[in-house]
Parts: sequence; C-alpha cells; structure tokens
Amino acid sequence: MQQATRERTPNSADLLWICEHPPVYTQGLAGKADHVLNPGDIPVVQTDRGGQVTYHGPGQVVAYPLVDLRRAGYYVKEYVFRIEESVIRTLAHFGVTGHRVGGAPGIYVRLDDPFSHAALTGPMHPADPFRGLGKIAALGIKVSRHCTYHGVALNVAMDLEPFSRINPCGYAGLETVDLSTIGVQTTWDEAAQVLASKLRIYLAP
Repeated sequence: MQQATRERTPNSADLLWICEHPPVYTQGLAGKADHVLNPGDIPVVQTDRGGQVTYHGPGQVVAYPLVDLRRAGYYVKEYVFRIEESVIRTLAHFGVTGHRVGGAPGIYVRLDDPFSHAALTGPMHPADPFRGLGKIAALGIKVSRHCTYHGVALNVAMDLEPFSRINPCGYAGLETVDLSTIGVQTTWDEAAQVLASKLRIYLAP
C-alpha cells in the first residue's frame, strides 16, 4: 500500500484491496504498548495508520481502499463517514443494525438485539460508553498526499479469543463480536462481495 501510494500519479486508478490475513496484531501510530496485554505467539506489527492496536485473522474481511481524495472531491472526515456507512449498509444486507459511537471510529452492534432497528438514544454511560455494545468492524486509515490507504476490517466468522489479549482499539474491556456470534450465517466470500460492493458505491466521487 505504501509503495502503491508513493508511486501513484494524479491519473492512477483508485483501487480496492480485499484481504484475509493470518493472525496478526497491528499497532497504529499512536498505539500504546500497554494496550497489548498478552500477544503470545501472534506477531505484533507496527503500522503507519491511525488508531491503536487491533487484531486481524482468518474469518475477517479486511478492505483497503486506495483513493485519491482530491479527485474524489471530499475530505478525510467524510471519507471515514463513507467507509462506516458502507459497513452499516453491509450489515443491513444481513439484517443487522450497525451503530456509530461518537469519538470511537468503527461500527458497533447491540449485544442484546443486533437486529433491532432502534437508534441508540440518550447519553452514553460515562464510565462505560460501550455498555451493551459489541464492536463488529474496526477502522484505521492513513492519508498521504491526499491519497488513502489502510482501511476497515469486518468480523465475519473468526476466533475472537485473540481480541481478549489486547485492549481493542485502546478500550479496555471492549467486547468484540462477529456476524457468526450474533446469529448470521454467511461465508467470507459473500460478506467480502457485499462489503466491496457497498464501498464502491459509497466511496464514489
């Protein structure tokens, strides 16, 4: 991604890479070492994206949009919103309602009823802003010369245990879920195709 971004020109086509990684923890630029609790035999890789530590592994769809924002005509904040909207629309395809939480990029679902369409209401609990929520998609990006890389990871059907060995995205005790654990049976290929389709739509200029 770094090489593709360095070498691209104003005429280079935008790209969307869809990946599935072997088990790995990735640490963002602002990542604090104490958020990595017990990595065991899973490697910890330093990256140049924003955000804290997260986990990637089999059963997770990782999408890396390489987009020229200047050509697309929108700024970083809207880019993040569009990626999150793509995930929300992907979840809706499977009947699941995804939610944003202010100040915490990514997408979350209600643990008690992930299929409820009701909006999150009222102030978040001050001591636990994620009470009742599980994180289903993590987001971390980098922008260089108006061009994006890194991206978003959607949990489909994976071993969630490695998340318990970190403070996911820097939040102690944040529960992580995937489509499988909330009752959605699908394949990696189907989830990848839906997410890629939504990203193509919502990241368009």
